[in-house]
Amino acid sequence: MKVILKADVKGSGKKGDILEVSDGYAKNFLLKRGLAEAATASSINAVEQKKSAEAFHREEFVKEQKELAKKLAGTEVTVAIRTGKNGKVFGSVTTEKIADALSELGFEVDKKKITTKEALKNVGTYEAEVRFMEGVLAKIKVKIVPQE
Repeated sequence: MKVILKADVKGSGKKGDILEVSDGYAKNFLLKRGLAEAATASSINAVEQKKSAEAFHREEFVKEQKELAKKLAGTEVTVAIRTGKNGKVFGSVTTEKIADALSELGFEVDKKKITTKEALKNVGTYEAEVRFMEGVLAKIKVKIVPQE
């Protein structure tokens, strides 16, 4: 019997998969618990259309992220922060402050996507990475200047 899974079933498949299973397994377990529905020609067609639409939207999202990373690459962000006499920063420059500085330049980036190699605790120029998704990242420069 052919069924379409409505939820992930351990050992069988993921939501949206079309499976050929034994009649007893389908009737007594999958259908009875609402984990699957019987596969008809129209339901199979609907699932395939939904999968192709999701694939299209995923490709568009990846394309947008790559375009944004290309625009952001090499950007220099200036963050002003209170410092002591010797240029030592009170506290450190956080990824939130870097994200705020990027938003002032017109780039809306989540602070969780920004990483630095070291804590930014001195005045100077540092490198940071903005990781949009797996395999899509942009390197930016963070310039820390004393606040006046």
